[in-house]
Amino acid sequence: MADEKKRSNAGRPLKFKSAEELQKMIDAYFANCDKKKKPYTITGLALALDTTRETLLDYEERDEFSDTIKRAKLRCQAYAEEQLFTNRNTAGVIFNMVNNYGWKNKQDIDNNIGNKDGKPFETEQHVDLRGLSAAELAQLEAILSKTQE
Repeated sequence: MADEKKRSNAGRPLKFKSAEELQKMIDAYFANCDKKKKPYTITGLALALDTTRETLLDYEERDEFSDTIKRAKLRCQAYAEEQLFTNRNTAGVIFNMVNNYGWKNKQDIDNNIGNKDGKPFETEQHVDLRGLSAAELAQLEAILSKTQE
């Protein structure tokens, strides 16, 4: 048991001594960004703190630093989200939001199938066509339209 305690306390010392010290450094990063009109980014924050992005995110898992890191990340995320409304080229912003903040890029697909006139396909047998791709359905519709000519 004593050996386990030694191991858990062993290792590299923490880069930041307290959440207060870390918060002061984070505040300085955001103030510098504002002064230089630079965007807020997680990677930029890590560089300003003289650490890596991964190490910074590891600190989020430590109870004493978790809220401090989460607030800083939220501020970076809010900045990026605002860019969706003010920036003409949003592709990079969307990439950032999906890959760094867990946003989802969804498409709604209408699985209702039918002829061009909107009426469902009619067959003598009841066949479930929902598993066919759009291309397969187009081929089937072309074949069926030839039989009706």
